[in-house]
Amino acid sequence: MEDRARAHIFVSGRVQGVFFRYSARSQAQKLGLTGFVRNLDDDRVEAVFEGEKEQIEKILDWAKRGPVFAKISNLEIKREEYIGEFKSFDIR
Repeated sequence: MEDRARAHIFVSGRVQGVFFRYSARSQAQKLGLTGFVRNLDDDRVEAVFEGEKEQIEKILDWAKRGPVFAKISNLEIKREEYIGEFKSFDIR
């Protein structure tokens, strides 16, 4: 499983109400990743991505910018062990 990875991220800035979750799901699906994305009560967005390491790096690069109207002020990335927890990528 060394070619697989998992990233758990927390995104701060103008990320709620700007289609961040829908864009994240679209990007993840294009890259063949599984996991979830959701809004948090503190105005951050949380996401977990699982899949090929190379595709994880691509989604992390995307998350640094986000969709067009997002303004990312901070991206916290926790790299975790791949566990194959998800069957698809969902908005929660």
